[in-house]
Amino acid sequence: MPSRLESSSRRAGVGSECPADWSDQAGGRTCRRGERMLSWPEELAVLKAKAACRRGRLGYLVKSVISRLPWTRWSRTKCSRPFPQTMVQSYLEGVQTGVWQLNRALEAVQGTREALNQAHGLLQDLARASQALEPLREQVSQHRQLQALSQLLPRLQAVPAAVVHTQSLIDAQQLLEAYVNLRELEQLQEETWMPLGGLDLPVFQGLGPLAEALGQAVEAAAGAAGQLAKENPALLVAAVRVAEGEAGRTACLGQAPRDWRQRFLQALQHGLEQLHFAPSMLPRPGALAGWLEALRVALPAELATAEALVAPCCPLHYNVLQLWARTLHNGLRRSLQQLLAGPELGAADAFALLHWALHVYLGQEMMGSVELGPEADMSQFEPLLTSENIEQLEATFLTQVQASVTQWLQKALDGEVAEWHREQEPNTDPSGFYHSPMPAIVLQILDENIRVASLVSESLQWQVHSMALAEMGAFLRSFSDALIRFSRDHLRGEVTAPQYVSHLLAALNHQSALRSSVSVLQPDVAAPGVLAPVEAALDELQRRICRLLLEELLLELQPLFAALPSRQWLSSSELLDGVCERTARFCGEFGHVRSPEVQLLLAEAERAVVLQYLRALMQGRLVCRGADERAQAAERLRHDAAQLRELFLGLELEESAHCAPVLLQLGELLSLRDPTLLGLEVAGLRQQFPDVSEDHVSALLDLRGDVTREQRQAALSSLQAGPPPSPPASGRRALFSLVPAPTPSSPSCLPSGSCA
Repeated sequence: MPSRLESSSRRAGVGSECPADWSDQAGGRTCRRGERMLSWPEELAVLKAKAACRRGRLGYLVKSVISRLPWTRWSRTKCSRPFPQTMVQSYLEGVQTGVWQLNRALEAVQGTREALNQAHGLLQDLARASQALEPLREQVSQHRQLQALSQLLPRLQAVPAAVVHTQSLIDAQQLLEAYVNLRELEQLQEETWMPLGGLDLPVFQGLGPLAEALGQAVEAAAGAAGQLAKENPALLVAAVRVAEGEAGRTACLGQAPRDWRQRFLQALQHGLEQLHFAPSMLPRPGALAGWLEALRVALPAELATAEALVAPCCPLHYNVLQLWARTLHNGLRRSLQQLLAGPELGAADAFALLHWALHVYLGQEMMGSVELGPEADMSQFEPLLTSENIEQLEATFLTQVQASVTQWLQKALDGEVAEWHREQEPNTDPSGFYHSPMPAIVLQILDENIRVASLVSESLQWQVHSMALAEMGAFLRSFSDALIRFSRDHLRGEVTAPQYVSHLLAALNHQSALRSSVSVLQPDVAAPGVLAPVEAALDELQRRICRLLLEELLLELQPLFAALPSRQWLSSSELLDGVCERTARFCGEFGHVRSPEVQLLLAEAERAVVLQYLRALMQGRLVCRGADERAQAAERLRHDAAQLRELFLGLELEESAHCAPVLLQLGELLSLRDPTLLGLEVAGLRQQFPDVSEDHVSALLDLRGDVTREQRQAALSSLQAGPPPSPPASGRRALFSLVPAPTPSSPSCLPSGSCA
């Protein structure tokens, strides 16, 4: 091939040598003599020539390239030097080497192709040979299986008997021996399964039920762990060892793992819950307190058994005491939630559950005992009762207690009302005061419920306090209404009440007893005025009883005061003697009333008598006919005032509470001889009794019988023009404002004077 290239070069006219001063510089050809440099199109033409040589067209391309080079044309015409032959020759040698390498590569590829074809033929021959040997392979496999069966046949024949024996061991609660036999049978099954290519023999079909029977026996032992720990700890230990042994075994033959440890723990928890919290053991309504008391004894004993007997039979990672505490707590919590979701509890059950869950359960007697280890710490568990449960139970307790209190208070009131219709006097205490168990019953009912609520929580105690105050107010109003009905029926004659006054006095004692003990209904920390509604109801009851008693007194005195004032009254003290006698007899019953109510009654009675006296004077039934009668009337007023004073002092009424001195003031008005000085007396009367009116003064002036119109007007003018009245003395109450003013007499043209 080089000879051919050289001849082609010679034919192309490129055989001349390159001048010695030509060299490669800067990526192009440059002549040192100043000939111009090759441009990149010219070098590209040379490279194309090299490629053409590799494709077998070297001669033609060399000629075309050399003919297109401008410097060749220039060299022929202007340069006397020969063509640079060395450069072209180097190009041709590179092309020659490339062509040779291409020929060698082609030969290698052809050889490889032939080798691949031979290998493909060999593979096809092997596949045909393998298909021909497949029946023989199957026969070999069957031969091996038969050989394995022949070797294992004695052991396989013993499998049914071993299954029966293992079942008998399970029935006899020999769990460890049964588990060893089961593992041997399963190991034999594994040894048989591999040689037989995964074939399951019918002889091993009983292993699945056998394993399940053993698992159930382990669960049964776990479910009675507490009892077994006391009676047969070996059986419990065997069950634990079986569960732990199975937990460390790797399942094979595609079987699911038997998690007997988890089944053991679950059965243990289920057995504990069924022992104490089975649905059939939940208490019936009204029996919750007894059920909780039984749990108070049983649960600590169960924890003590777990710590002392069960824990030594189990691995440490079982955390037996914590497991026991959590299981018992969760079971109890579910049972309580089930109870709360059922019918509404009664007041006793609601209280028992609240007190037990909030105080007893976590107390030293139960789960808070210092004898229990930290594993039984209840703070890490959910509370037995949620805040919603507590609110629900408190509302239930409050509603039930309020209904019960209302019922009991009504029964107490009904019993007291029934006593009013008896002919006997009310019972008395050793001091001689009228006495009844009703106030003590009422206060005991309310106080006991408050104390019971305080055993649960402060919030419930506060609610029961408020309820008790409301019920006390309602009871006092009902008591007052019952007295009104009793009095009305008595006055109408519809009922027989021979001891009417005595029972009213006894009712006043009841009011006094309730007032003295109502402070027990007040919370320890209470806002000011919390007892104000109850105290107002007591005040109203007291006023009503006093009014009923005074009405009865005035009913007896009314016939006597109807003849006052009169000529008989002027001449004799017989009328007032009768008043004092009846008043003394009536007020004598006040000795059965406790202080300070007795002083109140006496003061009200004395005031009622004086008011009735004033009402009689104001009626205008008597007009004095002269100075003697006026003096006589004034003397009668002074005498009556003294008699009334002696009467009530004898009844031990404090003198500062007397109202009879008003009669002395009226006596002074009547005994005044000079009518022109009446203005001074009227002004003095107003100073002592600011509620006196013009009509009252006019009635008194009419009683004198000697006051002219001018004198009357002067006296009435002094009533308005006088100095302002002095403040009333402490404890003094209005008098004249309670006395009906008489109808003013029609003006007459005749002067007033004594009647003929």
